[in-house]
Amino acid sequence: MSASTPEILWQPSPEQAAASRLAAYQQWLQQKHGLTFADYEALWQWSVDQLEDFWTSIWNFFDVQADGSPQPVLGAQQMPGAQWFPNARLNYAEHIFRNATDTRPALIARNEDGIREISWAQLRRDVGALAHRLRALGVQAGDRVASYLPNQAETVTAFLACASLGATWSSCAPDMGPTVVLDRLRQIEPKLLLATDSYRYNGKVHDRLATVHELLRELPSVRAVLHVAGPLAAQRAVDWRDRLPWSEAVAQEAELTFKRLPFDHPLWIVYSSGTTGLPKAMVHGHGGIVITHLKTMALQHDLRPGDRMLFLGGTGWIVWNLLVGGLLVGGTIVLYDGNPAWPDAQAIWRFLDQQEVTLFGCGAAFLINCMKDGVRPRDFAPLPRLRAINATGSPLPVEAFKWVYDAVKTDVWLASISGGTDIASGFVACAPTLPTTAGEIQCRELGVAAYAYNEAGQPVIDEVGELVVTKPMPSMPLYFWNDAGGQRYLESYFDTFPGLWRHGDWIRFTPRGTAIIYGRSDSTINRFGIRMGTAEIYRVVEELPEVRDSLVVDLEYLGRPSYMALFVVLHSGLVLDDALKSRIANAIRTKASARHVPNEVYRVAEVPRTLTGKKMEVPVRKLLLGASPEKVASPDAMANPGSLAFFVDLAKQLNP
Repeated sequence: MSASTPEILWQPSPEQAAASRLAAYQQWLQQKHGLTFADYEALWQWSVDQLEDFWTSIWNFFDVQADGSPQPVLGAQQMPGAQWFPNARLNYAEHIFRNATDTRPALIARNEDGIREISWAQLRRDVGALAHRLRALGVQAGDRVASYLPNQAETVTAFLACASLGATWSSCAPDMGPTVVLDRLRQIEPKLLLATDSYRYNGKVHDRLATVHELLRELPSVRAVLHVAGPLAAQRAVDWRDRLPWSEAVAQEAELTFKRLPFDHPLWIVYSSGTTGLPKAMVHGHGGIVITHLKTMALQHDLRPGDRMLFLGGTGWIVWNLLVGGLLVGGTIVLYDGNPAWPDAQAIWRFLDQQEVTLFGCGAAFLINCMKDGVRPRDFAPLPRLRAINATGSPLPVEAFKWVYDAVKTDVWLASISGGTDIASGFVACAPTLPTTAGEIQCRELGVAAYAYNEAGQPVIDEVGELVVTKPMPSMPLYFWNDAGGQRYLESYFDTFPGLWRHGDWIRFTPRGTAIIYGRSDSTINRFGIRMGTAEIYRVVEELPEVRDSLVVDLEYLGRPSYMALFVVLHSGLVLDDALKSRIANAIRTKASARHVPNEVYRVAEVPRTLTGKKMEVPVRKLLLGASPEKVASPDAMANPGSLAFFVDLAKQLNP
């Protein structure tokens, strides 16, 4: 199917388009400012050409509550270093509770033990009580509070309590091993840790008692650990130092108040990994997230008051933060903790039907797996309220688009979206007034000056290039934690095209304004929607006594499925047998991530390295994807040019 003749799988009716929040916003622009636009592409063009006018319109349309003035919009416009709304003070949690009502629940929380509904009144009561207790524990604005909790109501409550008083939130999912968690939390020195002793997944209970003991040993900054009881808590003593049970922490009712903070006051620290060193600890501000999530959730995703939104993902993935943002625009958020395919492959679809979910988000890999497993939700779950499905984390192939319309629902707005932890939202995503075309992302998000750049630094249409953003966005990271001089921040986004953000994705924009993502252009592993740096995998693999060195690459590119290959250098005399492969896989699964277990482990004599000793991940990846050896590496720039011979031979096998 060529770019000029797309296969349209769904088109909103005139009535559906007119009922959208995007249509309401455009009507407001016409009434208030006399602005009319021929189509979405024209609206997008205005939003990036008149950047300050656009973000002022978002501020006014959503009636952002703040002290001070929303002018100027941009105190400084350069990237990095843009200063958004420097004269305004606001609070994220205050904007959440503007939507409190007794007509619908705030949260619906499901785990493998059951379902709870939490009213807005209950949420306000618990957030106020916990915020009061946090203050009593000495937690102040700017202090870091870390979470090691599942996707449950207490996690949302704790985050909102922190936000209300200006403490900075940071979350790791309990399925992360201690090595990965400590690589993150050591950097930020949290004052308080929220943790569970156990959780249930796939019908099994997973013990985290010893893991939390290890975290506390290695995090001397933690003054107290707030214990949220898991399924094993009633069977044993939990003797963590400075332990405070959740029930005690929320026992004393207190009025919920909100501290209005500078627009760029840190709201949370999230993590995205580079290819070397520790995970990048990215700081987002209260104001940038408020104004971006108002725009993204309402205008792009069309979340409306009374809607129910469920986005599959653990508390260590940025989609959890985006899900909570659904509360900003009046939605009820549905927390789904556990395996969506337990006790059977129909479980999540039956739940969506029973709970009348209107917007369902998931990793593209989930839909692909349902398709491969032959699941047909329309045969057992009519899903009358389901209006939209979002897929993210990796490209959604054409056959998965078609499967949704064949096997799930014919009248559903399916949107493939792509953004990142880096911006806590989307670069290219969806709009409710646009059609869904097979294999394509609908549009650029409003206010996002996204383009495909070729190697010469020129924007291109209908060619694969680097995803580049040419103007600042409010939700770009304020900075990286403990990044002296901002050097790592610069290297992460601005080295390739100075003054322009290079995200590290291959993308093609069609003449119609749609986009196709082809995977990562760097060597960060984005596997099944979870992004992890190679350094985190090396740290685990190379702890094994048999392994001297290692190299890992993922070969997802231009529509190819993810194929993660791990190469290991063993100590002399050892053999890479099935038992050792199993130990390597188990170490990665338990200490780093179950989703980053390699497809295959190969033994090599040497890992290719540059003259300065750096592992040559990107050249090896390009070589294995079929590039010619002379184009990927110069022998003169290598410390061990003979090491490439193995990879040249393997490339011939992988690309016959």
